[in-house]
Amino acid sequence: MKKLILGLIAILVAIQFVHPEKNESNDNTFDISTRYTIPVPVKETLKNACNDCHSNLSTYPWYSNIQPVGFWLDHHIEEGKEHLNFSTFTKMPIAVQNHKLEEVIETVEEGEMPMPSYTYLGLHPKANLSPEDREALIAWAKAQMDMLKSTYPADSLKLKRRKKE
Repeated sequence: MKKLILGLIAILVAIQFVHPEKNESNDNTFDISTRYTIPVPVKETLKNACNDCHSNLSTYPWYSNIQPVGFWLDHHIEEGKEHLNFSTFTKMPIAVQNHKLEEVIETVEEGEMPMPSYTYLGLHPKANLSPEDREALIAWAKAQMDMLKSTYPADSLKLKRRKKE
């Protein structure tokens, strides 16, 4: 048993020297702000509650340098960016952008975002959205969808079903 504990301690010490690459790109070429108007309060909400996991520029807490927590955070960020990445938002087809805005509305209305694991224990107090923050974010996303609806033909805003072969 003593060898097992010493082995685990040795592994924990060794992994402290291995760190995943940080998500810290400043490339805003396809950022959502290049095509969509974002009022300052919504921009602040996105910065404080969304961008750490849904953009290419994360702000890392001190504990991200402790492994295996850093690995878990890296996985969480990569998974969040797979679902929605505001830094590459305008690179997607317009129908996908429209759908992603719809998902923003749905997940914020249902309280799924920001994820409780991001806000519990007071670790990210700025990410705790007030009812007013939620309403502003939802209203903004709906306004962007309305703008798309008035700018593009209706059939270009619908996701196309893939044909099964």
